[in-house]
Amino acid sequence: MAKHPFSFLHFLLCCCFFSTLLSPSLSSVEVEALLRFKKQLKDPLHRLDSWKVSDSPCEFFGVSCDPITGLVTKISLDNQSLSGEISPSISELQSLNSLVLPTNLLSGHLPAELNKCINLRELNVSVNYLIGTLPDLSELRNLQILDLASNYFSGPFPSWVTNLTGLVSLSLGDNNYDEGEIPESIGNLKNLIFIFFARSQLRGEIPESFFEITTMESLDFSTNNISGNFPKSIAKLHKLHIIELFANQLTGEIPPELANLTLLQEIDISSNHLYGKLPEELGQLKNLKVFHIFENNFSGEIPAGFGDMRNLLLVSTYRNNLSGEFPANFGRFSPLKSIDISENQFSGGFPKYLCESGKLFFLLALGNKFSGEFPGSCSKCRDLRRLRINDNLLSGEIPSGIWGLPKVVIIDFGNNEFTGRISPEIGTATSLTQLYLLNNKFSGKIPPELGKLANLGKLYLNGNDFSGKIPSELGVLQQLSSVHLEENSLTGSIPAELGKCAMLVEMNLARNSLNGNIPESFSLLTNLHSLNLSWNTLTGSLNPDNLKNLKLSSLDLSMNQLTGIVSSNLLQMGGDKAFLGNKGLCVEKSLKIQMHSGLKVCRGNNTKEELLLFFIIASVLVVILVGFLVAIYRECKKEQGRVFCDKSLEI
Repeated sequence: MAKHPFSFLHFLLCCCFFSTLLSPSLSSVEVEALLRFKKQLKDPLHRLDSWKVSDSPCEFFGVSCDPITGLVTKISLDNQSLSGEISPSISELQSLNSLVLPTNLLSGHLPAELNKCINLRELNVSVNYLIGTLPDLSELRNLQILDLASNYFSGPFPSWVTNLTGLVSLSLGDNNYDEGEIPESIGNLKNLIFIFFARSQLRGEIPESFFEITTMESLDFSTNNISGNFPKSIAKLHKLHIIELFANQLTGEIPPELANLTLLQEIDISSNHLYGKLPEELGQLKNLKVFHIFENNFSGEIPAGFGDMRNLLLVSTYRNNLSGEFPANFGRFSPLKSIDISENQFSGGFPKYLCESGKLFFLLALGNKFSGEFPGSCSKCRDLRRLRINDNLLSGEIPSGIWGLPKVVIIDFGNNEFTGRISPEIGTATSLTQLYLLNNKFSGKIPPELGKLANLGKLYLNGNDFSGKIPSELGVLQQLSSVHLEENSLTGSIPAELGKCAMLVEMNLARNSLNGNIPESFSLLTNLHSLNLSWNTLTGSLNPDNLKNLKLSSLDLSMNQLTGIVSSNLLQMGGDKAFLGNKGLCVEKSLKIQMHSGLKVCRGNNTKEELLLFFIIASVLVVILVGFLVAIYRECKKEQGRVFCDKSLEI
């Protein structure tokens, strides 16, 4: 018995002895394999400078080793700007269990030799430029994480992955596979928690076996051609947190059983062909954060339970046929960041608690039938970027706090029945790039504070009852590309300062009571394509020099009191109709003939030719008469008779 401890100790010493003999040899093999891997890469950030000939690779950047054997177990080079190809030499790292190379510029094929790395538990080469058909890696039975997404792989969809039964996370999406179907054997992956098959050219229905993977927490089959009814069996996946099925060809109704997924946080089933009413039971999904169902054919009302939700962040229901009143408390208890309920048939009062948390970035409710006043509580949205409530039946005045939202980029109140004035507070909305107030009943003066909005590019105030002068302060807006002030009650002259708006592409001031001349500064608007000043009382001579540099595709100066000559350039841009109703405008006779113009001929200008002809004829007659008199005088000198001369001279 005494020999046993000695023998065991002897055995350990022998192992250590042989390991010291073997270790340098194995390490040198791995160093050589890694150096060959490096040789095929370009490394602009010099991350691999530490990869040099040495006794051990364990000090190489991005390399991890087993602390006992010293063998390489992990290579992690995420987002290092590496380009080139993945060398097959990587397969010589027998203890490698993690190869992580995402978000680089790697190209070429994925080496089939990776199948030899039987200890691999994680393989991630996502977000690169890898190409070709994927090699069969079904021998990697220890794989738990496989991420080949966002490359340029082609060929058949890799059905061999269903042999990797240890997989927990599987990402194959965003590649260029041939059109195919989700493998029927997908249900073999009983341990799967995460699956990403988006943008994989998949068609057909989701196999029933998939809904037996009860460990599933996140599924993404979006942007494919998956068809059939919305899968009722999805209710079996009780651990689901995320459902991404948008941009497919799904049809049918949402089953009430979906509400059994009490852990659900995100659902996006937008851009399908789904229809029917939203089950009231959906209001029980208390953990819901993201609810996207836009671009379907849903009808009926939003379930009342949505008004009690406390975690909603993002809601998009636009382009459906939803109707009725919005849940009264919607947003009251949720930290809403974005809501888009546009292009439905919602009616009743506008929801007043959307900004209760003060975190809303986007508020889009255009194209509905909301009525009544716009709630003043929305002035709490100090972080709001986009506010679009156009094409409703809203009325009353806009609360003053709304005008001065400091971060708002777009305000669109168009096509409602709003009244009142634009508050001077709008001068504090310095992020504003687009302001649409068209076709309402706004009145009062256009505030000069608009001149403080240095980023303003589009200004649509047409179809209202604004009065007073056009503020000259608009002339400082160097980003302004579109100005629509038509169909108001504006008076005074057109400010010459508008000629400083060098980015202007279109300007419409029609149907007001503007007077005075067309500013000479308009000749500076070389980017202007459309100009409409019709139906005003503009006067003065139409000076071609004022508009000579313009290259307009649309011009309308009709129904004014302009005078002068219409040049060939202007006539080509606008045609006759652009000048109708101006009694003092005319064209040269030659231009009228050349362009078949219906405008009257300018008498004052065309008489230049007539006067020239008159002077020529008159001069010829004078010469003839003088010659005749001279001849008679000479005859008289010859004394052919005083009587004859006298009588002739009398004649």
